[in-house]
Amino acid sequence: MMAQRRKPMALAPGARVVVRGLAALLPLFGALAPSMGQAADDALIAVAANFIRPMERLAADFRKLDQGTLKFTAGATGKLYAQIRNGAPFDAFLAADQRRPLLLEEQGLALADSRFTYALGRLALWSADPAREPNARTLRAGGFRKLAIANPDLAPYGRAAWEALRRLSLRAALQNRIVRAENVGQAFAFAATGNADLALIAAAQAQDPAAGAGRAWLLPAHLHGPIRQDAALLSRAEGNRAATAFLSYLKSPAAKAIILAAGYDLAEQDGRGRAAPAIPPPPESAKETGRPAPT
Repeated sequence: MMAQRRKPMALAPGARVVVRGLAALLPLFGALAPSMGQAADDALIAVAANFIRPMERLAADFRKLDQGTLKFTAGATGKLYAQIRNGAPFDAFLAADQRRPLLLEEQGLALADSRFTYALGRLALWSADPAREPNARTLRAGGFRKLAIANPDLAPYGRAAWEALRRLSLRAALQNRIVRAENVGQAFAFAATGNADLALIAAAQAQDPAAGAGRAWLLPAHLHGPIRQDAALLSRAEGNRAATAFLSYLKSPAAKAIILAAGYDLAEQDGRGRAAPAIPPPPESAKETGRPAPT
């Protein structure tokens, strides 16, 4: 007898699985079971850490369409990018920047013309302590122990934080107080647990119920470049109905309403849903592509 194909693992509502690295992809975060008897494909989505809460809501809403099973795992955009290049079995990529999906398209790992901007983020300085007022004056005064930021080499929100500190002329002054997290979700956790007094995080995270009674300062837009978050269908998933349907769903009014409610903005887009122009690749792209960095 032919062995029966095992069905994907389904998590109970509210269940969470912490995914750590490529070797832990099997116990997938946020698996959602399809309707009984459904023949649609499964899709494994790589999601930037800042976007995991909206992704949970989007996946639950997408499930109602009965167009396939979604599974997803979160991490720093740069780390997910590296995993995709090393053969991780993702079908779509929701990055926190534009350049990694663009690089994947140039490398033949993402389908041409599948890339579009699904959200526009902002950076916030956040403290879990409601008595602490987070702002530029607080950073300059230095009356705190640690400031958490995401790793600028891996996480676009970390890059934005590093850029903001440079424009505030605070990099040197705060060098010994900065603690680098792997991703912006971990930076938030450092501040939430008291391991850091302040954190530079996604503004949407500061609006999340998990932020509790903490206080946040939305950094002026001129302190860092635009944080355009692009999605792309990966080449291995060409013909995958669930992945294709989910990316189409991301452009729908229902999905946009969820993204807006989560604290993100929507980029102005052309008829294909693509935001332009793309941000020029920063120097780190040389390490990712093997090409000389643009000057």
